[in-house]
Amino acid sequence: MRSHEAGALHGQAGDRGPAWLRNPEDPNRLVPHLWADGVSKVDGVLTVAGVSAVDLAAEFGTPTYVVDEDDFRRRARSFKEAFPDADVYYAGKAFLCVAAARWIAEEGLNLDVCSGGELAVALKADFPPARIGLHGNNKSLAELRRALEVGVGRIIIDSFEEIDRLRELTAELDVTAPVMIRVTAGVEAHTHEYISTSHEDQKFGFSITGGDALDAVRRVLDAPGLELRGLHSHIGSQIFVTDGFEVAARRVLRLHAEIEKELGVALPEFDLGGGFGIAYTTQDTPSTPDDLARGMLKIVADECAAMGIAVPHLSIEPGRAIAGPSTFTLYEVGTTKSVALDGGAARRYVSVDGGMSDNIRPALYGADYSCTLASRVSDAPAVLSRVVGKHCESGDIVVKDEFLPGDVAAGDLLAVPGTGAYCRSLASNYNHVPRAAVVAVRDGEARLILRRETEDDLMTLDVG
Repeated sequence: MRSHEAGALHGQAGDRGPAWLRNPEDPNRLVPHLWADGVSKVDGVLTVAGVSAVDLAAEFGTPTYVVDEDDFRRRARSFKEAFPDADVYYAGKAFLCVAAARWIAEEGLNLDVCSGGELAVALKADFPPARIGLHGNNKSLAELRRALEVGVGRIIIDSFEEIDRLRELTAELDVTAPVMIRVTAGVEAHTHEYISTSHEDQKFGFSITGGDALDAVRRVLDAPGLELRGLHSHIGSQIFVTDGFEVAARRVLRLHAEIEKELGVALPEFDLGGGFGIAYTTQDTPSTPDDLARGMLKIVADECAAMGIAVPHLSIEPGRAIAGPSTFTLYEVGTTKSVALDGGAARRYVSVDGGMSDNIRPALYGADYSCTLASRVSDAPAVLSRVVGKHCESGDIVVKDEFLPGDVAAGDLLAVPGTGAYCRSLASNYNHVPRAAVVAVRDGEARLILRRETEDDLMTLDVG
């Protein structure tokens, strides 16, 4: 239970930090596996693909999300190469804009969208509709209609009402809808409650154990305008071990086998979802795409062999694992202060010009992040610091605990890695703060792919 409105972010006292955080010998050094491939430091200045953070801040302002485009593309390719016989759907909810959709298309991946807005971005990018999948637990008639009209490759059904809506729409439009049925396997993924999505008591999918999943299959098979392609399972996000995937695969494939043997229908596909974790801090040890492929493909093959059924065509849905590590957020420091704590300890607060409007995850999930001084080298000893935002909330924390040089001061730049997923996507205008820009860097050139909002942008919506 949370005892403070800022949750676990606010309750930690002392100047020691969490057990996993170590005081570095040199606070200027980067921890390589937390950063995109093209990021390094040159004379203490953070540099990405040949462009310095100082130059980026001067040209584009702060806060700004900075994407290493080659790193993004490489991570997309690595999943495609690790799963050569599967369909890899990039989960657009992690981060999506027209440029990113084009990168995904060019690297040969499919695209998963979960709203009419995300579908609109994909279509604006000329993403092939046949390579798009539409998710969502409450798709509107307008969203379903547009998906059918443009010819998306699959619609993942999430409710009985949706089956009825699709039956009516396919009859009206005289089309056939390729669909999958999302099922809940009753698996408790080892992740935060809000991003664990396959236990029974949550909003997504049809329960296998409760019988709703088999009922949904029967209803879809009876609907003339629906073509059932297979079953879909997703157990959560930021997952580091394959145990949950093994349990989920066993339970979903058991239903798959039951459908084949009792209903006489061999479903050609099976989607095992995504949720693959990334490294936000030194305590995180994510698996590589090759490791995931070896484990997941073996799980599916072994379970199918044990049940005496053919191995269905597999699809997966990485999002965070592609977008997350490719991006860092660049901030400017505005104020610093040290606050005395009980027992003679102190905490140093470093305030930056962004915060929970550009990264809500620490406040929402208690997520941990790292950061580094990005604009210069420092010889000052490291001090345990807390990086906070500018918003009127005590829970507005960007990095809960990090060792930063003790002379970090107003005007310095800080960079927070691993912010490519669910940061810009979840960004808000809290306190009427315009949303940050997104800049892509490649081969020594930086270009704007999402411009910074302005106060004029905010006023265009205010018709009062």
